Order: sequence, then C-alpha cells, then structure tokens
Amino acid sequence: MKTKDLYFMGGVILFFMPFFLYTPLLEAYKSFNLQHGMIMSFVKFAVLATLGEVIGLRIKTGQYNQPGFGILPRAFVWGVIGLTIQLAFIIFSTGAPQFLEYVGLDGATEALNASGLTASKVLVAFTISATMNLIYAPVMMTTHKITDTHIEKHNGSIKAIFRPIQMGKIMEAINWRVQWDFVFKKTIPMFWIPAHTITFLLPSEYRVLFAAVLGVMLGVFLAIAVVLGKKAKPVS
Repeated sequence: MKTKDLYFMGGVILFFMPFFLYTPLLEAYKSFNLQHGMIMSFVKFAVLATLGEVIGLRIKTGQYNQPGFGILPRAFVWGVIGLTIQLAFIIFSTGAPQFLEYVGLDGATEALNASGLTASKVLVAFTISATMNLIYAPVMMTTHKITDTHIEKHNGSIKAIFRPIQMGKIMEAINWRVQWDFVFKKTIPMFWIPAHTITFLLPSEYRVLFAAVLGVMLGVFLAIAVVLGKKAKPVS
C-alpha cells in the first residue's frame, strides 16, 4: 500500500465520519432521505458508485484519477442510474412478492416487511433480488458500459453529458465475450443476487444506501472486466 492509498482512505474516512460521530447530522440525513428518496438515490450513487470507479481506475492504472477519466460526468451518470435503481427497487419489491402470492405463497408481502428473520422472508428477498438482477441489471450494466465509453470518447469532459451518444458504434466496440462471461455470468449469480438478497432483508430505509455501497464493488468489477478483456477497437 502506497502513501497515496493512505491519503485516499483517510479522505474517505474523514468524509463519512461526521455522520457517525454527530447524531443530529445522521438524523437530518435519515429525515431528508425519508422525504426525498429519489434525490438521495441520485446523491448516494453519484458519490459511492463513482468512488468504486475511482478505485477501479486505481486497480487498472495505479492512479485514482487521470486525464480523460471524467469524474464529474461519471458521477452525473451514476446519479441518473441511481434514480433507475430506486425505481427498480420499488417495482421489484412490490411485484415479486405479488408474483409469489400468485403462485401460492400466501403472505409474501407481509413476510418481507415483518421483523425478524424467517425462511419466508429470505425466500421473498431472494426472489426480488433474482428477478431484479436477471431482468434489470444486464440492461443497467450495458447502459453504464455505453456511457462509460461515451465519456472516454469525449476525453472526460463534462460536455459529454450534453452530446448525443453514438449507440450503434459503441455497441459494436463492446467486448461482449467479457460482458457475458464475467460481468453477467459470474458477477450476477455469484455476487449480486446474494448481495441484494441481503439488501432486501434490511429495513426499507436502508436498502438503497446499502445498494449504493455495493456500487463501489460494481466499479471494481467493471475494472476487472477491462483487465480480463482485450482492448476493444476505439469508437471513431
């Protein structure tokens, strides 16, 4: 571990420490989060998932930032993705229990919201996680890959947010073998479904925050995917 890693870790700790040491600040966060869930989803993913990308860049290049990386446009994209994740949480945490009730598991919705840990609650949480990660996650991950490439094409400039995305050219350049073999086939069943099962066992007010913390791991996984795959042909 190098000195810059210690500085980075220290900065992260100092940023989050006040929420744990100053109770009124933590209560203010909880209150605002409860009243403005979508806004906080944007903020949490913009901060935490971008943090994961920064760590991923460190894994790939040995640097936490470099010219053309584009921390600000990446943070904006993650904020928007955070809005869709909150939407997905609402849709799947409502629809999956109703599906279980439709196929014969009575009281699935009540089991999810009940206190304590029961077999029914774990089953419901697993079903929500599995359906969300098999239906929504591949689309989200591919969209992120496309926006990532778009930002790199514009040298990390904030202007990338306002420029049209060349969807066809970027999709042609994606290494679909790595996207399938590692990002989809390995991380979804081996990490994301179990991790989000835990997410949906938590009280509802902590689920999106925990998912945003997991977004740090997504940045790391995406960095590993780049290392594993051959460099795709640049988009012109």
